[in-house]
Amino acid sequence: MSQFTLPSLSGIGNIALLLVINSVLTLAFLDQFINHDLPCPLCILQRMGFTLIGLMFLLNIRSGAQSAHYGFAILFAILGLSVSLRQVLLHVAPSDLGYGDTFFHLHFYTWAFVGFVSLMISIAILLIIPDRGTRSRHWLAQFVCVWFILLLVGNLLSTLSICGLGACADNPLNYAGIEQLRQWLAK
Repeated sequence: MSQFTLPSLSGIGNIALLLVINSVLTLAFLDQFINHDLPCPLCILQRMGFTLIGLMFLLNIRSGAQSAHYGFAILFAILGLSVSLRQVLLHVAPSDLGYGDTFFHLHFYTWAFVGFVSLMISIAILLIIPDRGTRSRHWLAQFVCVWFILLLVGNLLSTLSICGLGACADNPLNYAGIEQLRQWLAK
């Protein structure tokens, strides 16, 4: 397959869903760095859920769609859905203003819940679509994969800088991991 060959319908679906995940993770990063809104431990777990699902789409794009990748993606979506539902239920009381910023009048964890449900439905649809078993070499697929890998590394570094090597603070106010590193280097 040459680099100018269009991917299969399944390949297009995997590219589109990885593009959606990249957009979600990029929006979370923008909120973190522009609005100085550090993610809580549940938010980090939701990012991890999106990242693990994205990793399955990346594997489908790079090595051809496989039902095992879709199965793991559904399991990771259930994990992310559970975490986001837990956070929604923590803030369901009428007097509770919720945690963090809102986007179109809903908190990010509510959007994460909607996102995980939507991803599970999309993955189920992709399971129905026949695949040629070929990997995608289209330039858009390459771009989306590189973007995802950069986000994966960024999330890893961000989480380490917030939490360090220990447990994350319930309501992080600073980059505790960076402070731990400074103290360790000062010894």
